[in-house]
Amino acid sequence: MAKYTYPVEGMTCAACVARVEKSVNKIDGLENINVNFATEELSFETPVDNPDIRHISEVIEKSGYKLIIPSTSSTGGKADSTVNTEENNKGYVDLKNEFLFALVLTLPIFIISMFYDFQFFRDIWQLDRQYTNNILLILTTPVIFISGKRFYSIFWKNLKQFNTEMNSLVAIGTGAAFGYSTFATLFPELLLGGDIEPHVYFETAAVIITLILLGRLLEARARKKTSSAIRELLALRPKTALLKIDGEVKEVSSDTLKTGDVVIIKPGAKIPADGKIISGNSNIDESMVTGESLPVEKETGMAVTGGTINISGSFEYVVTETGENSFLGQIINLVREAQGSKVPIQRLADKIASWFTPIVIIISFITFAGWLLAGYDVSIALVNFVSVLIVACPCALGLATPTAIMVGTGLGAKHGIIIKDGESLETAKKITTMIFDKTGTLTKGTPEVTEQHNIIEGAEDYLVYAAALENKSEHPLANAIIKYSSHHEGIPSEIEDFKNHPGFGVSGTINNKRIAAGSKKLAKELNIDFQSAEQKYTGIAKSGKTPVVIFVDSEPAIILGIEDPLKEEAVNVISSLHNKGIQTAILSGDNIRTVKALAKNVGIDKAHGEVLPSIKSEIVEKYKTAGEITAMVGDGINDAPALAAAHVGISLGSGTDVAIESSKITLLRNNLADLISTLDLSRYTINTIKQNLFWAFIYNVIGIPLAAVGMLNPMLAALAMSFSSVSVVSNSLRLRRKKI
Repeated sequence: MAKYTYPVEGMTCAACVARVEKSVNKIDGLENINVNFATEELSFETPVDNPDIRHISEVIEKSGYKLIIPSTSSTGGKADSTVNTEENNKGYVDLKNEFLFALVLTLPIFIISMFYDFQFFRDIWQLDRQYTNNILLILTTPVIFISGKRFYSIFWKNLKQFNTEMNSLVAIGTGAAFGYSTFATLFPELLLGGDIEPHVYFETAAVIITLILLGRLLEARARKKTSSAIRELLALRPKTALLKIDGEVKEVSSDTLKTGDVVIIKPGAKIPADGKIISGNSNIDESMVTGESLPVEKETGMAVTGGTINISGSFEYVVTETGENSFLGQIINLVREAQGSKVPIQRLADKIASWFTPIVIIISFITFAGWLLAGYDVSIALVNFVSVLIVACPCALGLATPTAIMVGTGLGAKHGIIIKDGESLETAKKITTMIFDKTGTLTKGTPEVTEQHNIIEGAEDYLVYAAALENKSEHPLANAIIKYSSHHEGIPSEIEDFKNHPGFGVSGTINNKRIAAGSKKLAKELNIDFQSAEQKYTGIAKSGKTPVVIFVDSEPAIILGIEDPLKEEAVNVISSLHNKGIQTAILSGDNIRTVKALAKNVGIDKAHGEVLPSIKSEIVEKYKTAGEITAMVGDGINDAPALAAAHVGISLGSGTDVAIESSKITLLRNNLADLISTLDLSRYTINTIKQNLFWAFIYNVIGIPLAAVGMLNPMLAALAMSFSSVSVVSNSLRLRRKKI
C-alpha cells in the first residue's frame, strides 16, 4: 500500500472536510482516506502504483473544492512537501488582497450608513436617502462580487450537489441582505408606500464579508504557527553541499544529492544527508538525535546523520541515504503524518459538523417566519435571519482538534518524541498499565562483570583463558567477560577442541588445561562436581545477577557475577508512573529470579521472567482482556509483536528498525524520562482539544438563540464568528509554551 498526500484548496470548515471525505470515499481502490482541515490536506492509501489522480481531482472539484497536484510526480507515494507551502502562501496573499480591497470600500459604506440618521452628518453629506442608497449599492457590489466571490462560487457548486457548509451560510446571509437592499433601492415603491422609505442593509452585507475575511486572515496566520515544527525540521537540512566530482569540489543544492556521492564537510557546516566517513575525523553535534549537548567524536568508517552539525575538523563522507529515506526525512514524514491524522474525538466533531449547517439553515428560516408571524416588519425578520446564519458558522468546530494535534505532535518532535498518529496521542492519556522489556530498555543493554569469587588457588590466571573461549562465542554475556579480563596479563595459546554447548556455555583446551565457562547446567553436562560452588552461585543468582562459572580441569575455579546495569533514570521513572496511578510490569527472557530481583530494585509491580518472544504479545493481550489500557516499551526485534499488540507501542530510538516500525511512539533520545514527557504531552493536548470543543459548542449554543430572538446584530455576529475561530487556534498555540 502506497500512501499519497495532496493539498486541498477551498475548505473552510469541518463540514467541508466531511464533504471531501464523502466524495473521495466513493472512488474504488482508495483506503484509509483522511482529510485534515488544519493542514488542508487529503491523504489516502492504495495498492495501485499510479492511481488516477486526475479522476480524484475531478471528483473533488465537483464537490466545490480543488486538489493541488504537483507538476512532477514524487517518489515514495508522497506529494511534494513544498506544494502545500507554496499554495498556502499564494492563498494567503490572495486572501489578504481580497480583505484589503473589501476594507477600503466597507469603511465609507459603514460610515455613511451609521451616521446618515444624525443631523450633523446630513448637513455635511447633503444627499437624500435615494441618492445615498444608490451610492451604497455601487460601493457594496464590488465587495460582494469581488472580495466575496469565494463564498458564492463554492455555495453555487455545493447547491448543484445539494450540499451545504459554512460558505452556504455566509452566501445566503449576505446575499439576502444585499438582495433585499438592492431591491429596496431600485424599486422602493414596491415595498412601502407613502413617504416612508424602506431601510437598506448594504453595510451589513459589506461588513460581514470584510469581518469574515479578516477572521480567515488571522486564522491563516495563526495556523501557520501550528505547523512550525515541520518548517523547523526542514530548516535543519542545509540548502547546499560541497560535492566532490573527479577531484574537483562543486557547490550544489542538497536536494540533488544521491546515494554514492562524496561530500566534503568543513568546520561549522551542517551535514546535508546521511552517510559514512571515508577520510578525516571530527566532533559532531548530534543533539538533534540524542539530546546530548556534548559533541560526538567521529572517525573514518563511522556513520553521520543529515541535519547534525560539524563542530571541528574536516572530513569527506559518502552519501548512503537521501530525502525521505534519510533519518531526518523519516522523522519529517512521521511528524507530517501524525499532524494529518485524526483522533476518535475529532470524528465525532466532524459528524456533528456535517449535520450542523443544514440544521442552522432550517433554524434561520424558522426565525424569519417567526418574526413575520409575530407581526414584525420584513426588514427586522431579515436582520435576525442573517444573524442566525452568520453567528453559526462551524469554523471553530473544524479547527478545535487538528490544530491541537499539530501543535502537540510538533512539540513532541522538538523533544525527540515522535508520535505516529493522533489516536495513540489520545490513548496515551488513558494508559493504566505500562509494560517494559528488560534488556536495553530498563537496562543499558551492555552486561558488565560486577563481582568475582575465586574458588581455587591461582584462579586469577585462568580469566584470560575464559576470555579466549568467550571470544569464539556469540552469547550476549561473552563481551562482558572479555572486557573484564582485558586488564589481566597473559596471552593463552591456541584453543583446541573448542565446543559450544547451546544454552549452557563453551569449553576447550588451552595449554593442556581443559577450560569451560558457563552456567550450573554446564557442570551437569560435563559431569563436574558443583558442590564447592553451589552456595556462592545461588547467592549471586538471588541478588538478581547472572552467575557464570569458569571450570579448570573439571573443577569450579571462578564464579563471576554479571549484570546489565539499570539506566540511571529507571527508578525515578517507575516512581513517577506510580504517582500517576499507572501500574508497571516487566517482561524478559531472563531467569525469573533475576527478573524478580530487578523488579524489586526498581519498584516494578509485576515481573514475568523466562518469557519467549512469542509469548510476550500473549501476556500483553491478557492485560488488555483484563480491561487495562496498555503501553509496551521495548527496543528489540523480539519486542515487535508485543509493541504491536499493546494499545500504545513505545520504542526507544536506539532500538531496531522492526521495533520502531511496530510502535506508535518513538523516543529518539533513548531516555526513559521521555515516557513521562509523553504522558504529560498527551494530557496537555487532549485537555486542549476538550477546551476547544467546549468553546466551539458553547459559542453556538449561546449565539444562535441570541441571534434568533433579535439580541445579536449581524455585524456583531460576524465579528464573534471570526473571533471564535481565532481563539480556538490561539488556545492550541498555548501548547507550544508547555514544558515537558
